[in-house]
Amino acid sequence: EARTVRDPATRVNSGETLRVNLPPPEPAAPAGEQIPLDIVYEDDALIVINKPAGLVVHPAAGHASGTLVNALIAHCGDSLSGIGGVKRPGIVHRLDKDTSGLMVVAKTDAAHRALSKQFENKGESGLERGYLALVWGAPSRPKGTIDAPLDRHPKSRDKRAVRDGGRDAVTHWQVLERFAGPDGKLVASLLECRLETGRTHQIRVHLAHIGHPILGDATYGTGFKTKAARLGPKARAALEGLDRQALHAYLLAIAHPSTEKSLRFQAELPGDLRRL
Repeated sequence: EARTVRDPATRVNSGETLRVNLPPPEPAAPAGEQIPLDIVYEDDALIVINKPAGLVVHPAAGHASGTLVNALIAHCGDSLSGIGGVKRPGIVHRLDKDTSGLMVVAKTDAAHRALSKQFENKGESGLERGYLALVWGAPSRPKGTIDAPLDRHPKSRDKRAVRDGGRDAVTHWQVLERFAGPDGKLVASLLECRLETGRTHQIRVHLAHIGHPILGDATYGTGFKTKAARLGPKARAALEGLDRQALHAYLLAIAHPSTEKSLRFQAELPGDLRRL
């Protein structure tokens, strides 16, 4: 009798007949899509956007369309750097899907090379990347540095973890504000973080590593869910309505790839994080 095979470990027996339905082939290159962009700055060499939370940067498994790349192709036409390949044209650096904030995209190959060099040699190039994070708890010190190597998580390939022998990762943080719950005890803080290296999930993993995971982070802050009970009703409602990690790339400073003039951009906290 016919049945649908759902378990990938199912053994195939002699004499069985299997029917396979192949999905239609995906196009080799992403198509342009009319997705609104919050453009902070644009010229012939580059474009700086304020990415909303929920927008994936480039097509990948599970996100074949509806990405920032699809929006950029529609907006820029053919004038995007090809160095990133057909799936990632112009993409010099990334933000996680649920992190909001400033990103620069290269429109020419020359701009892509120059910007990539800045991201590789951060200290020497004058590149600055600043983030605002709402975290659980309140660090006792006003500022600090987390120097802890990152690698793939041993059990979950989509996660990163602090591991000996991983890639160098350095995050500088300082406390901007501390928040007390209704009981008068400190429950959360607003931190500013500066990246010295730009590893995948770096700020999220590093802050969880020092015991202050980001509010709303379903991947690295799971052990802190019960702390929501210590928030006041308005704060708890804002957190429940957040549906993402409370992390925003608010500052981006680069040297223009053609003129070498210093460009500095700031993006205010979006509404969901302001409410929180």
